Amino acid sequence: RISLDAFRAQGRGGKGIIGTDLKEEDLAGHVFVASTHDYIMLFTDLGLVYWLRVFQIPEMSRTSRGRALVNMLPLREGERITGLIPVRDFEGDDFLLMATAGGTVKKTTLDAFGKRGSGGIVAINLAEGDRLVGVHRTGGEDDVVLVTARGKAIRFGERQVRATGRGAAGVRGIRLARGDRVVDMALVREGAALLSVCENGYGKRTRFEEYRAQRRGGQGIINIRTTRRNGPVVAAREVGEDDEVILMSEGGKVVRLSASDISLMGRSTRGVRLVRLEEGDKVTALARVLPQGEPPAAP
Repeated sequence: RISLDAFRAQGRGGKGIIGTDLKEEDLAGHVFVASTHDYIMLFTDLGLVYWLRVFQIPEMSRTSRGRALVNMLPLREGERITGLIPVRDFEGDDFLLMATAGGTVKKTTLDAFGKRGSGGIVAINLAEGDRLVGVHRTGGEDDVVLVTARGKAIRFGERQVRATGRGAAGVRGIRLARGDRVVDMALVREGAALLSVCENGYGKRTRFEEYRAQRRGGQGIINIRTTRRNGPVVAAREVGEDDEVILMSEGGKVVRLSASDISLMGRSTRGVRLVRLEEGDKVTALARVLPQGEPPAAP
């Protein structure tokens, strides 16, 4: 865990600064913001969820390697963390909405996860070969957008997804073309835009109004033109004009940007350069920095 003050805001297209020291063959996969008082729910590609308190994670400098999660969680061999949700408590009427690479979505009440197990519990029952790629905390009436690697997206209301128990398998959220996969899920916020980021450091913002609401399970519409220059989409997030975002690369480089510095463009465009990467490096993670005063438990 690193203090946000360690990362200054930069102009888009900059080279970034070192965000963490990485061991050989390691890569940085997630960046998120939380309070020391929160729980962290850690969802894995196998559909399981684990818990940590934020203060249990050692605070270190930007250039420190950190502590291996296998020393803090009883992870299975080959199990990878794919979603992280900061939570202050487990009361109220909120939900957790999950999405898989195969296009499945599932909604479960937050209080279903209040009984924490030391060894992790099932969050979603996955089909063979599928994996969990994203989790959001929702209020039950939100619209969501699923984003795919090949630049497609579908927007639908979460009311179309019936709440089920932790062990359920979910329903179809998007019908994928051969070879495509879901890479991320964003929540529609009034006045916000969808920020899409591609592997080679390019991206753009597009207003949510350009994404018409559809029935879940459709093929979706074009979100961004993925080309050899851009590479595939790796992440997407809802951002407002006053938000800041953090991008992290496979090589551990971090750049912090003001969302307002990222061009607003239509769905069928390719985007602009957000970060200048070293040869062979790739963007792997995107996080929205919470504005001052916003509750830390809102992911």
